[in-house]
Amino acid sequence: MTGTKQTAPAPMPTALNVRTQSRLLEISFDDGKEFSLPFEMLRVYSPSAEVRGHGAGQETLQTGKRDVTVTALEPVGNYAVQPHFSDEHNSGIFSWDYLYWLGENQSSLWQDYIERLQAAGFPGDSGRDAPMPGKAAGACGHHH
Repeated sequence: MTGTKQTAPAPMPTALNVRTQSRLLEISFDDGKEFSLPFEMLRVYSPSAEVRGHGAGQETLQTGKRDVTVTALEPVGNYAVQPHFSDEHNSGIFSWDYLYWLGENQSSLWQDYIERLQAAGFPGDSGRDAPMPGKAAGACGHHH
């Protein structure tokens, strides 16, 4: 039985820092968890209609976002922030729940993104924490 997860109030952020040099959004929550979310991941997983589409299967793979930065971070009420990215994307509103979910699922989401990039013919489009090609067939062959 799955049921809903409304057993406790959602964690609230206690600190939010935009690290422009390392291109990370550092966020701490009142349950003690802390996450460092790469700007690229925030941009790729933006909850905007432009990225997510208007239904399942309508997502748009975001490419060429390795060097994207956050130029501004605006609060939205007491429940979210709206990042402004250097590629002029600014329509995604990131709720505290969504940021927490991104942090909790960061490694699997990142792996999924890398696999989708590779499947679409954009290997190396993202460099952050991407596994080095070396074991795959067709690798360039000078990693020994």
